This record gives sequence, structure tokens and C-alpha cells, in this order.
Amino acid sequence: MSETNETNIVGEQVDGQPGEQRVALVTGANKGIGYEIAAGLGALGWKIGAGARDEARREAAVAKLRAAGINAFGVPLDVTDDSSVTAAARLIEERTGRLDVLVNNAGITGGGPQEPTRVDPDRVRAAVETNVIGVIRVTNALLPLLRRSPSPRIVNVSSSVGSLTLQTTPGTETGPISAAYAPSKTFLNAVTVQYAKELADTNILINAVCPGYTATDLNAFQGVRTPQQGAVSAIRLATVPDDGPTGRFFSDEGEIPW
Repeated sequence: MSETNETNIVGEQVDGQPGEQRVALVTGANKGIGYEIAAGLGALGWKIGAGARDEARREAAVAKLRAAGINAFGVPLDVTDDSSVTAAARLIEERTGRLDVLVNNAGITGGGPQEPTRVDPDRVRAAVETNVIGVIRVTNALLPLLRRSPSPRIVNVSSSVGSLTLQTTPGTETGPISAAYAPSKTFLNAVTVQYAKELADTNILINAVCPGYTATDLNAFQGVRTPQQGAVSAIRLATVPDDGPTGRFFSDEGEIPW
């Protein structure tokens, strides 16, 4: 999509519900891409639940969002913990009564080394626990609140390194060899497709997005894109109109092959 189309889509959604403040929960919103997604949606006039494990970082992010004029509140949230996720869903219900958009942004690399012949299985397990099972845990806990929205959206922050097509295309840059992080994103993409199939007869749209090689602490700030740039596609998918895509995988450049 062009910048013009992105702007039109965003405007269409905001203008479509006059006088009603939309509500979004962004996991891992205390820094990096997650924070910028929260800030971008908040700039549209949305109420933002900033989900994060670390209390100090979470509250600092909320304070920064509020200083920018955004209606934000902190959501204590560890996506790997059932009780934490249940409590987060309860908090959002008490604060807002519904949820319009869930952005599953929280993620980890699993650490290194990650070559298949050297990787510690615990690293694989940790990556899947956060990047896949955590998404399932949070999504299922929030679905009852999303069903109360007139235009619910779910955005799963993935990565192009999870594309099997790109991984097997000679000459394509897909990052270092990885038996934990990249496969966890492949798994997340597959789960996204299955949610889309199950929710096909509802008004819930769910898509995966790649933010690109963004400079965050996930990659020791080696990326070439800013967190603001990395947030653009997620914001776009969070605000697609009711006839928008579902069960697909996008980046700024367009659709990514599975």
C-alpha cells in the first residue's frame, strides 16, 4: 500500500465511529516497536493498554504516552504466565469493557547459538513459549472482549525470517541460521492462518506483519530501520476497514509469501 492508501484506511476507521474512543492492547509496549505501535495508535485518538512485564519500564512508557496526550494505561502482562494473562484480560474489561485491537508484539530471540547442530533445546522451547504459545494464550483470553467490538482486529508481529519461501529461495537474505527464533515465527505464521480459518465467519480480522530489520535491543540495535518505521505496517493492519485482508502476511513492501 502507498502512504496515501494507509492514511485513507486509518482515517476511514477513526471517522467510522464518531465520538467513540477505540481501545487497543499492545503487548511488549514498554519499548521499541511495541512502544511505537502504541504511540501511533494513540495518536489516532485511541485508548491504549500498554502491556509489559517490567513494572518500571511499563510505567515509564505509560507516562511518556500520556505526556504526548495519549489516553494510556499500564497492563501488567507476562505472556508466558496464565494467571498474568487472565488478570490482564480482567483489568481491560474493568477499564474499557471491550477491546478493538490486540497487537501481539512481545517476543524474544531465544539467545544463541542457534545453529541446529549447536542449539540448546531450551532456547527453542523458550522462543516458542513466548513467540507462539504466548500469542495463543493472550489471544484466547482477549477474544471475548474483542467480540464486543464492531471492528475487531488482531495483529501478530512476525518476521520475514519465518517465511519458508524466502528461506528456501537462493540469494535471499534471511538473517543468520536459526533453529529457534526463525522457526518460532514460521510457527506463529501458521497459527495466524489457523485463527483466520476458524474466525472466518466472524468480523475479526487477523494478520501477521513483519516490521523489517529494525534497530531494537532484540538485535542489539543492529537493524537499519527505526522503531517508528517498524511500527507502520502493524498500525496499518490494526486499522484496516471491515473488508480488509485476513489470514495474510505483510510488510511495508506488500504481501510476504509463506
